[in-house]
Amino acid sequence: MRSFRWLLGSAIALLCVAAFGSAAIQIEFTKLAKPPKDSALAKAACVTCHKQMGKTDLNAYGKDLAAAMKALKTKQVNAAVLTRVAKLDSDKDGVTNADEVKAGTLPGDAKSKPTAKPGEKSAPPKGKSGK
Repeated sequence: MRSFRWLLGSAIALLCVAAFGSAAIQIEFTKLAKPPKDSALAKAACVTCHKQMGKTDLNAYGKDLAAAMKALKTKQVNAAVLTRVAKLDSDKDGVTNADEVKAGTLPGDAKSKPTAKPGEKSAPPKGKSGK
């Protein structure tokens, strides 16, 4: 019975540390990246880096961030980590991570990408002059 309590206590402690670590990383990411208010990225929370909310599996962007953190020997998301992954296209949707972050789309989800590159206006709908 003692072993079970110890095991259960250890599991709960590990989950708390993992949840706090993920929350701390998300807070730091948001401070550094400054996603546009009310954008998909601003609302994404854990799904910025994870495949699903509450799951530990990382999406492509999360894997690239983790690799950058490992290469830079840090456990924190910082400006150097974001710079290291900025020119990558983690989700292979044709848009760099930096451009997705600026646009407020999800750099780990190929279905989430800007309709126009940052600084460009969206093209008018076909058949419309845009005037």
